[in-house]
Amino acid sequence: MAIITSVEEYTARHPKSKALYEKAKRLFPGGVTHDLRYSKPFPIYVTHTKGAHKWDVDGHKYICYYNGHGASILGYSNPVISEAVKEQIDKGTHYSACHELEIELAERIQKLFPMAEKLRFTGSGTEANMMAIRLSRAATGRQKVIKFQGHFHGWWDHLAVGISPPFDQPATAGLLPDDVKYTIVLPVNDEKALGKALSKRDVAATIFEGAGCHVGQVPVDPKFAQAARDLCTKYGTVLIFDEVITGFRWSPGGWQATIGVKPDLTTLAKILMGALPGGVVAGKAEILDMIQHRDDDPNWNRFSRVSHPGTFNANPLSTAAGIAAMKLIETGEPQRKADAMALKLRTGMHGIIQERGIEGAAYGDSSVFHVYIGPCNRPTTEYNPLPPTSADNILEDGMSQAVRAGIARNFLFNGIHSPHLGLTSMSHSDEDVGRTLEVFGESLDAMIADGTIKPRA
Repeated sequence: MAIITSVEEYTARHPKSKALYEKAKRLFPGGVTHDLRYSKPFPIYVTHTKGAHKWDVDGHKYICYYNGHGASILGYSNPVISEAVKEQIDKGTHYSACHELEIELAERIQKLFPMAEKLRFTGSGTEANMMAIRLSRAATGRQKVIKFQGHFHGWWDHLAVGISPPFDQPATAGLLPDDVKYTIVLPVNDEKALGKALSKRDVAATIFEGAGCHVGQVPVDPKFAQAARDLCTKYGTVLIFDEVITGFRWSPGGWQATIGVKPDLTTLAKILMGALPGGVVAGKAEILDMIQHRDDDPNWNRFSRVSHPGTFNANPLSTAAGIAAMKLIETGEPQRKADAMALKLRTGMHGIIQERGIEGAAYGDSSVFHVYIGPCNRPTTEYNPLPPTSADNILEDGMSQAVRAGIARNFLFNGIHSPHLGLTSMSHSDEDVGRTLEVFGESLDAMIADGTIKPRA
């Protein structure tokens, strides 16, 4: 296997991607259109995808575990979704009017998420979380919001804090101090801290990522989720599950169905629209009805109603793709296939780490895998199906940037597009997993040889 040893070698292998990146730097800040696509010395440029694979402009084929940033559990260019989109394009991509497809998709979501008494479509997952918070504030008459350390809910100002250490600082430049004035950041799985914060009865909403921050990198204890449910009910706070990634992936009914806890509101996106743009807020009718117009009360419409426009909300193209996706998702078969491949990856990777005497772990749940190389001192628990790992070290980047970069670079050079976190789809095969494990092992060997990774003494 060829392990990359220099920037020159990487550049020689990807001349067309480098040329495109030089153009992109003159057009886009940082040369990319999404933070996650920024990489050194430059990213690859993809021409097409199919199933679990993608091809770049230099003709290289990759096994992909980015999985459409979590949207493509059905595999890239799924023929069922492609056919639905092709058929809809001839009918129109935007009607500037209501249509039957939005009703059918909403009804299919309701069947999978029984808590969805009413729904409102949005343009993205970020927008769904924005609307969920606004609805919660309107419904409760309160301003404060509780979120948890490491949990990401999109790029909206009011939730752009507590994403990475130090957790009391904004996650981005450009925020006003008042943007996060009413956002409280708490440690996850700390029932006592949550109870104390909620007991003041001034919190509009409590929100956390389904399964835990960064797709379960630090898992949420289902017992804590139930405690949050009970405490929010006790103190009149809206409980929001952000299932933008976990929705339809952990099960047809999302993470909440696997743990048996119902939030007041759920936000969904990504898989929802068959990997096309769009999101939804679903939940209690009394909360969603804050958006409702009242013909007999103009004061309500002007001063009390939650306004919600959105040019591309429930657009026909995305909803057609979403309906096609839901017909596959509701069978549970895509999840079973993706979960099986992820389990093989986690098991194989963890074994490879241990065989080499490296302090670290491969872990995860559902169709997700995480690789962590670094100090491990966290005991396995019943809610946390992973080897001993330190949650604090994970959130505080206990895994060095050199190791992260080494894994991603060696993967890429050997036909695998993946960081140290990956998601599988129904299209990944045993052959894909076998190749990935081979490359993973040899990548660790290369980093041990050059001193990037030091095995236990």
